[in-house]
Amino acid sequence: MGEVTILKALLATAWLLCVPADQITDYSSTEEVAGSSRLVTCACENRPNCPGTCSGHWCFFTVVHGAQSRGCFEQAQYETCRTARIPGLHISCCNNKDLCNEDLTEPKVPEVKPPASETGPDSVIMLVAVPLLLLLIVAMATCALVLWLRSRKPHYRLAKDDDDATMMKIHAGADPNYGDIFDEFCTSGSGTGLPYLVQRTMARQISLVECVGKGRYGEVWRGTWTGESVAVKIFSSRDEQSWFRETEIYNTVQLRHDNILGFIASDMTSKNSSTQLWLITHFHELGSLYDFLQYSSLDPEGCLRMCLSVASGLVHLHTEILSTQGKPAIAHRDLKSRNILVKRNGQCCIADLGLAVIHSQNNDYLDVGNNPRVGTKRYMAPEVLDESIRVEVFESYKQTDIWALGLVLWEITRRTVVNGIVEEYRPPFFDVVPSDPSFEEMRKVVCVDQYRPSLHNRLCSHPILSTIAKVMKECWFQSPPARLTALRVRKTLSKLDQDADQSTEKLKQDV
Repeated sequence: MGEVTILKALLATAWLLCVPADQITDYSSTEEVAGSSRLVTCACENRPNCPGTCSGHWCFFTVVHGAQSRGCFEQAQYETCRTARIPGLHISCCNNKDLCNEDLTEPKVPEVKPPASETGPDSVIMLVAVPLLLLLIVAMATCALVLWLRSRKPHYRLAKDDDDATMMKIHAGADPNYGDIFDEFCTSGSGTGLPYLVQRTMARQISLVECVGKGRYGEVWRGTWTGESVAVKIFSSRDEQSWFRETEIYNTVQLRHDNILGFIASDMTSKNSSTQLWLITHFHELGSLYDFLQYSSLDPEGCLRMCLSVASGLVHLHTEILSTQGKPAIAHRDLKSRNILVKRNGQCCIADLGLAVIHSQNNDYLDVGNNPRVGTKRYMAPEVLDESIRVEVFESYKQTDIWALGLVLWEITRRTVVNGIVEEYRPPFFDVVPSDPSFEEMRKVVCVDQYRPSLHNRLCSHPILSTIAKVMKECWFQSPPARLTALRVRKTLSKLDQDADQSTEKLKQDV
């Protein structure tokens, strides 16, 4: 052990001789450190070739990790009488008397304050940022816990009509229990979905289950969140403007309505080193109206309920609401059966606001967005196809929605059974243009030939369908101002619905 201790002392001393003076700190004795030509006798301990004393200009005492050593330095080695900032190393020197280093011991090193640079702006930022980050994490965790707890509450909201309420009870999968969360937790602010900070954690809370649809925009997945199914629309990178537009509208406008697709959150997430843009909404397992009509037929009452719900959703979009948490008027610009979802109660809700136009008469502004994508050519109104639309007038965009609404009503009535007769599903203008018509092909059919979808004779034999047929014809006028408004369509269909209910009730009483 003695040899090891001596070796440690030698290595430390050799290292000290190589250390530049500006990298070491003085811990020498209180004697003045100055040059001297006088030789002194020093105690020599734990050093090789040392009989017990030695002669030099300086006597030193070192401690290296507990191993003590004493000996002599020549005048040229005076700078070694300083110690580097190394834990476990101490050196002291003296030359005031012979054997002065016998009295030297390791002093208690005073606490050294860090230089000013170590307590600069970066350190202050860290001291502030770390607690704030921890506070944010705790707040987000609390929000997630509150959402989970409230999602476990029973949900008792039913549809207004008794028939719809019955269907809600029968179909356990109808409209998941999002109601409590939005009614009790997320009504603050002007947006429709969850609070912004909660939205930015949604992607980590959702488990994707299955892909339920694909399109030019990207994919739609069914996911699970707090025990409920949700729809996750994952936008492709080339359609990111649609994601930005829908996120902007849903987060700044009160759009909560039974016939508008319910918005939950918008989030970004990373997958396979690429960024994905997510739009999380209510999930409706029956899919789009386009998909539903492929395999389902309707009775006249079901047809009316479906048409009325689409018109009601469009009225809510088109109407400006003046209140503390109101909404501007919105034109959809891409209304079609693929952008309408079917709910389990037989009603519909309008989706996909990526091309929407916003107008506020109260604040006098028109926001058309900056999305380069255009609407679907098959559903374009004549003034869009011949480029005569007044793009600076908001009413023009509403009128194009009415044209498309008429085509959607035509699709629904075509799949309605009357006297045992029903037609196969076909898209509008299927008999005059190809499956993917060009802009010019649609312009010729709609603007030049002024062709309109044909109506089957059976529609005239039923009071409900004959009225709906009349409504859709008034949505197809070549002149935009001559078309019905969404409000007029809804009022007409609402009265038709009331008359049908009264007739049904009277029939029940007679029986």
